[in-house]
Amino acid sequence: MTEFLTTVLTLPTLPYSVLLAVCTTYWLLAATGLLEIDALDGVLGTDGDASDASAVAAMLAKLGLSGVPVMLVLTVLAFIGWLGTYFVQLLVLNHLPDAFRVLVGLAIGVLMLVPGLVATSLLLRPVSRLLLRLRPPRESSLLGRVAVVSTPHVATDYGMAAVDDGAAGLVLQVRHDDPGKFRRGDRVVLIEYLGEQHAYRIISEQQFQSL
Repeated sequence: MTEFLTTVLTLPTLPYSVLLAVCTTYWLLAATGLLEIDALDGVLGTDGDASDASAVAAMLAKLGLSGVPVMLVLTVLAFIGWLGTYFVQLLVLNHLPDAFRVLVGLAIGVLMLVPGLVATSLLLRPVSRLLLRLRPPRESSLLGRVAVVSTPHVATDYGMAAVDDGAAGLVLQVRHDDPGKFRRGDRVVLIEYLGEQHAYRIISEQQFQSL
């Protein structure tokens, strides 16, 4: 037991242990009804900064996790990261000299995010597909799709873009916080459905590809 506690409370496992503890507390509060499961999603989508919300939505779409609650993604990522760093610490780092242990531990803690994100994406994509099936198809299935702006510009309350759906095509309402950024003919990506406006938040295709 002592060895277990020592491992989970030292680098590189410690940050993942803290995140996993926060996520576990969140789910316990959600189970008692004190928090809603998608509470963090609501903060990011409304009360938070719009650019931050766009970045989070775009990242989830890039991972194929559109519609999956952010806390579920964080929980799975934290667990995978914790599991990986725990065994690396137990089997490798404990046998290194103290001078190298901290530096190598920091590097492993950061690098573990890469396989963690890949594994999280693979594990939760079936959940994403299930959630998208349970929602109105037009609103959610288009997230992550490329569209072409068809109006002179796009603003917070104005703008339209065309999406090639393999048939007659769709013309959708789109929105962006910078009124002068997108013009007619620009290629954009749909990253978030704005239910109250019946429109989609967009970012540039180049920005989406760089995420």
